Amino acid sequence: MKSLFRIIVIVILFHGNNFAQNKSNLYNPKADAKKDIAAAVAKADSLGKNVLIQIGGNWCKWCLRFNKFCKNDSIIDTLMSNNYVVIHLNYSPENKNLDILKTLGYPQRFGFPVIVMLDSKGNLIHIQDTGLLESGDGYDRNKIISILQNWTAKAINPINYEK
Repeated sequence: MKSLFRIIVIVILFHGNNFAQNKSNLYNPKADAKKDIAAAVAKADSLGKNVLIQIGGNWCKWCLRFNKFCKNDSIIDTLMSNNYVVIHLNYSPENKNLDILKTLGYPQRFGFPVIVMLDSKGNLIHIQDTGLLESGDGYDRNKIISILQNWTAKAINPINYEK
């Protein structure tokens, strides 16, 4: 009887833990994307950074995987926080944000997640298909680092190329 009880407890804990890991609130279907982007642009302008918009949904395992990969890598996480104001824009049946995606050049054509980068004035500077950053069941660290380094405010500043 004790063995059966232990098995039941283990099964409950395992399934409960899996459920908790799969449930994410990274993307908010109720968020006002236009307002969030405007706030990110204002913040980026005041800090001399660019804006990185990760578009996807809580339903998308690759979206969650990308976010986790970036957060768990100290170099990538530092590159992002030092050079970008990062926001997550929801795309889901509850809110596809189609009006915003139109203004961003229809990035959903690449699938999800997709990264859109804006300069500190809100101008579109790059759309990144994250499928090109994948490697096996995860992402290629060096490719992500390269993309992040190549689209910083400093990297795209024309002054750096006048000499």
